[in-house]
Amino acid sequence: MTAPRRMPRVLSIAGTDPTGGAGIQADLKSIAANGGYGMAVVTALVAQNTLGVRSVHVPPVAFLAEQLDAVSDDVTIDAVKIGMLANAEVIQTVGDWLDRTLPPVVVIDPVMVATSGDRLLDEEAEHTLRALVSRADLLTPNVPELAILADEPAATDWAAVVAQASRVSARYGVRVLAKGGHLAGAALPDALVDANGDTVEVVEFPGIRIDTTNTHGTGCSLSSALATRFARSRDWSGALRESKRWLAESIRHGAELEVGAGHGPVSHFAGLWERGGVATDPTPAEVEAEWWESTREIRRRIDELPFVRGLGDGTLDRQAFLRYLGQDALYLRDYSRALAEASRLAPTPEEQAFWAGAAQSAIAAELQLHESQLAPGTLEDVRPSETTTAYLNHLLACAGRGDYAVLIAALLPCFWLYQDVGARLHPLSHAEHPYRSWLDTYADDAFEASTRRAIDIVTRAAAGAREATRVAMREAFRVSSDHEHAFFAVAIAPASSYGSGAGACDEVGDAVQFGGGGRSAEDVEQRAG
Repeated sequence: MTAPRRMPRVLSIAGTDPTGGAGIQADLKSIAANGGYGMAVVTALVAQNTLGVRSVHVPPVAFLAEQLDAVSDDVTIDAVKIGMLANAEVIQTVGDWLDRTLPPVVVIDPVMVATSGDRLLDEEAEHTLRALVSRADLLTPNVPELAILADEPAATDWAAVVAQASRVSARYGVRVLAKGGHLAGAALPDALVDANGDTVEVVEFPGIRIDTTNTHGTGCSLSSALATRFARSRDWSGALRESKRWLAESIRHGAELEVGAGHGPVSHFAGLWERGGVATDPTPAEVEAEWWESTREIRRRIDELPFVRGLGDGTLDRQAFLRYLGQDALYLRDYSRALAEASRLAPTPEEQAFWAGAAQSAIAAELQLHESQLAPGTLEDVRPSETTTAYLNHLLACAGRGDYAVLIAALLPCFWLYQDVGARLHPLSHAEHPYRSWLDTYADDAFEASTRRAIDIVTRAAAGAREATRVAMREAFRVSSDHEHAFFAVAIAPASSYGSGAGACDEVGDAVQFGGGGRSAEDVEQRAG
């Protein structure tokens, strides 16, 4: 028998509960919460709530058979959980369908006794159900139901429950889950009991009773969880162990639902909600659109800068451009270090190669452009402005944190915003344009392709990250975008300042200084590495 795919397809055959705590509604929640795809065939429509059952309507068995065949004719079923079967006709119809389809896993939760203690099945139905249970892989009766199947009085202590389960297992040739939920005391044990000839295998699982009234549907929920987890693992002990842990967590959180005035339901998804939340993850395309829209105002302010306007129409003062190039050359030296750190932290060879190539381009190709524009020895006399220092503090602080996702988000604006400016200004230039070589660089097809690759890497990382990481990435991107605007702005007013350098990654940034007697860029690189 081949193992099912990772998410098993599990069919619940049971009655309904309009309040959602038991029956098919509970089964579907349990299947989903335990990693399966739930399907449902209704055997009975039950008017009930947390206080009790009011009436039961049983649809014609011909319609029940149509439901069952509709599912199995189209879907490969990995496991079946069977709950409430209202009468002998319903039980026989389900039994005939099992014989035809032979599903690989069958778990039967024999719903035979109401919470009040009243028998739910007549004598004929009980006789038919006894024939059905032998088709199961696992039977999950509570203490009163176990007694009915054994034709004995109900057990009153745990040893008697296990012994009775052993006799039922031997009688019907089926593994039995003995449950201690109806016994008195703080302990809440369970046991898998498998009688095979003269050998009886008993695997016990201890438990502690939870002081709560939110126990409505626990039997339905546990059996559905077991069917789902066994279909995934093919290990009954492991499936029970994990199902018990999940159910205990769901019971503990049941009161938070505030459903009903009687025995309320368990909170089937409490653990998933607590650990994963209910927010959906964005797609990379949605991240890209949202982040780009967030820079709309920054891009507008960049477009209005005298430096950018003069760069586009060629009227920019030459000395202002040279001051900009000098600061940009200093920036690129440490920007390349941040790119190299991104390469070191990258999770895949492809991303490692991309960031390493970008670092090489920053330190070699782009610096060569600056040196071709600046007189020899000029850079030795250039001191970093406060704006340059602030931007580099931010990038190297992000590198120092060792968080790959946040670092590449901080690096992205230097691709994205520069490519955008270059692409939009380039059509304004001409062969004699004084800054044509700069515009050619940032409007180049190769730089556009590199920018596209950077956007794809960063937005994919953001889409797959936890929410807290995505928020940190978004903030690092925003701070870098602000720094890009300031970097263009300072070229016209070189004495202007841009803050202290604190930003989204200021844990390390506060310790980084350039010029004077502070920490050098090389020291920061070592710390980041």
